[in-house]
Amino acid sequence: MGRSAVRAAGPARPPGASGRIGPNTPSASRMLCAARRQDKGLYGSVMATALSAYSIRLRARIRNRPGVLGGLATAIGAAGGSLMGIEMVATDGATVTRDLVVYCPSEAGAADVEAAARRVDGIEVLDVADRTFALHERGKISIGPKTVIVDRDDLAMAYTPGVARVCTAIATDPHLAHRYTMKANTVGVVTDGTAVLGLGDIGPDAALPVMEGKAVLFKEFAGVDAVPVCLRVSSADELVETVRRLEPMFGGINLEDIAAPRCFEVEERLTEALAIPVFHDDQHGTAVVTLAALRNALKIVDKRLEDVRIVMSGAGAAGVAIAKILLSAGAEDIVAVDRKGAVHKDRDGLDDSKRWLADQANRADRRGSLQELLAGADVFVGVSAPGLLSREDVGRMADGSVVFALANPVPEILPEDAEGVVAVMATGRSDYPNQINNVLCFPGLFRGALDVGATKVTEGMKLAAAGAIAGAVGPEELSPVQIVPSVFHPTVASDVATRVGEAAVADGVIRPVS
Repeated sequence: MGRSAVRAAGPARPPGASGRIGPNTPSASRMLCAARRQDKGLYGSVMATALSAYSIRLRARIRNRPGVLGGLATAIGAAGGSLMGIEMVATDGATVTRDLVVYCPSEAGAADVEAAARRVDGIEVLDVADRTFALHERGKISIGPKTVIVDRDDLAMAYTPGVARVCTAIATDPHLAHRYTMKANTVGVVTDGTAVLGLGDIGPDAALPVMEGKAVLFKEFAGVDAVPVCLRVSSADELVETVRRLEPMFGGINLEDIAAPRCFEVEERLTEALAIPVFHDDQHGTAVVTLAALRNALKIVDKRLEDVRIVMSGAGAAGVAIAKILLSAGAEDIVAVDRKGAVHKDRDGLDDSKRWLADQANRADRRGSLQELLAGADVFVGVSAPGLLSREDVGRMADGSVVFALANPVPEILPEDAEGVVAVMATGRSDYPNQINNVLCFPGLFRGALDVGATKVTEGMKLAAAGAIAGAVGPEELSPVQIVPSVFHPTVASDVATRVGEAAVADGVIRPVS
């Protein structure tokens, strides 16, 4: 569904956007799996599911005659669309103009739905609008004042001459900026656009919609003001120097979508240089939620983290961070696998991060391919590439196996292909149960760090966040299809914030109180 096929809708929210059926209930999951089995091609099976991300608003003038609207609905379904909402716009007696919200399986699928609608007798398609582009019209965030200026007194305090008194106080004690400026509640979401989603190096301009989305999540889930900072830089030195110069604006820095190995160097240098917390979400957010999910999954299969053998596919930024936090939490046996097989100490050409994985994680010095290493393993964690595993591969794992296939948008193995073989399954997708989603971590983590005046993010703070996320799923809720809370869980962000703040205080990384 390119922009030429379906136009972007205007800024008004289209009808039918509320009251959707949630995809993460067990019954919905079973229906999704059944739909995907219609096509077992790797990408086809995934894209057979109609999703809101590819939804359209179709406006049609419909002949006011029994069966015409039903015929349109049937045609939409036959083309792969899922009709999610209908609203009447106008009528002249002979015809009724309606807006229909239709979820589609892909861009091409949306074009198929439009074409099918145009072929229905008694239907005149007036307009087709892409709901995702509509949501992004003129951006997803804006800046507004916290105070209202209605008279001279307000103006004198908010601006000159009163503001000069606050400036002078901050000049005398710079820590006061965390109390009397936006710095107290503002995070910079920083990227160079080199590793955006699964799109790769698409540049800082194209990265901006993602950073805006991150800012929305910060605000919605934790009340944190976040500002996208998309930088056109060509080296780690430039990126670090630019963020250092921006430090006075922010109370924290969330690094996002920066390619490895640059992301490791940038985070390390900024953590040392800045007096505010720095957190690379692609690494540590993924790691925190993975640990939380694994803790709960192991409860279901009655195993201990200290005892399980873990095979991890992917030795990049997320893989290294996951290995580090699992080791900190008590794991003893982790082997990372990349395109060349196991990352072990005798392999040639290892960079610094893979050398760490070989020395610190692969303590048993395991060798072999991914498939060889999976035999008898208890846990698989994938942060790599689609379709790497078959049902036979995961079938050779130990009884009570746990599989986290987190590659997006297509996981290393689809849940329906592992059904009945794997005890607990998780992915990174929102249309399956057990989504490992970073939004469970970063809003609450920064909320807690800002609230207590943390100067950095420690390993203890990450472990505390993982504990809070895992604890948000009560014993009565815990099941193979619910090992992590919903991203809309009412208290998970505040729970994370509280635990993170306590850990920051315990770790002694709090700035002086002014």
